[in-house]
Amino acid sequence: MCASVSFMFRSQEPIDSSAISLIQTVSIDSNAVNQFPFIQFDKNVFEFPSAQNKNWDQLYESLDSMIEFKDRKLNFYHIGGSHIQADIYTHDFRSFLQKNWPGLTGHRGLVFPFNLANTNNPSNYRFTSSNNWSGYRSVIHRPKFLHYGITGAAISCSDSLIDLNFIYRKTRVSPPIAALRIYHNSGVIPFEFNFGTNEILIESVRRCAELGYTEIQFTDPIDSLDIQFVRTSKTPYRLDLYGFELMNTLPGISYNSIGINGAGLYTYLDNEFFLRDLKQTPPDFFAFSVGTNDGFMPFEKFDPNIYKKNLEAMVKIVLEANPNCAILLTVPNDCYYKRRYPNKNTERQRKVINELARKYNTGVWDFYGFMGGLGSSYTWKNANLMRGDLIHFTKEGYHLKGELYIDAFLKYLNQKECELQNVNF
Repeated sequence: MCASVSFMFRSQEPIDSSAISLIQTVSIDSNAVNQFPFIQFDKNVFEFPSAQNKNWDQLYESLDSMIEFKDRKLNFYHIGGSHIQADIYTHDFRSFLQKNWPGLTGHRGLVFPFNLANTNNPSNYRFTSSNNWSGYRSVIHRPKFLHYGITGAAISCSDSLIDLNFIYRKTRVSPPIAALRIYHNSGVIPFEFNFGTNEILIESVRRCAELGYTEIQFTDPIDSLDIQFVRTSKTPYRLDLYGFELMNTLPGISYNSIGINGAGLYTYLDNEFFLRDLKQTPPDFFAFSVGTNDGFMPFEKFDPNIYKKNLEAMVKIVLEANPNCAILLTVPNDCYYKRRYPNKNTERQRKVINELARKYNTGVWDFYGFMGGLGSSYTWKNANLMRGDLIHFTKEGYHLKGELYIDAFLKYLNQKECELQNVNF
């Protein structure tokens, strides 16, 4: 059983308008330090190539204002492969962000019915339907009739009457749903959307045919969805759903995890509507945890230049959606190729990440480094933190990763607070 991380918070008047209004005192539980001596806890930080970072400074100022005045919403995104689709450590971070500061619930953001697409679904929500759906993932399915967006996945159904239900489950955070954005086929679709007992709460329905979504506003917030799609044409039509965005007007942070099993940077670059969808809710923070699949091959077949080209292209897409977005590049965890060979490509990916961090002045979370470097996944496996495939973590391992992620984030806030205090004194 992995030891928990303890966080202590105390209120304090800000030294000036730029100081964050809550000081974080961060410590990893000493039991975890003793239990896992192979983890370099002191190196679990966000690293920056320069002391001057306009985008991260702006993020800090926005967080400061949000915490003190409860005056805004911030949109966080985290993209990756199977580690992110599982949404374990990312949900730990989401739960922290939405529970730590009173009055800053934010909204849930993007969700996708992975279980209806016959792939693993995050445990913190569930979709159900009485219809039969065809599931598609951009990693392995590229039919011409699908046009993938930000989620990189789709479900399709051709029935004339379709029902779909959503509930929160196994989660400490379940933000109210005051608005819903449904991503679907672009263009005019011959379907009416009904909402069962919540039909009387519908305030407005806005169809954005060219952008491929419909947005529904409710007069009062709800905590679950009961949707019926009713075809209005006798002509058969295939309804393609690419995801749902659960929204409200409450201040706080939405943490959108975007993950597809087996996805690499090339997967998301090929999703033609990725940027279009990202622009609908532009990012204030964007974390990249893509790379395990890009580098999962023999040493001689991996081309660092291709990886660099793809990562840089994705960074440019994010900055096109919001030039002021704070970007975090995370170094993939150590893994073994075919369970037998320590993957030396991860070290080459780390070099690329550091090069791009200097070019675009991003943050870096070097998970590979502080987990122990080359071959360390075997050590994590022996500690019951990693599975036998030497790629994925156990449930305890993912939760520990979430605690480390929170710890690194709070260390960043502490560092900025100390810098501001030194400037003011």
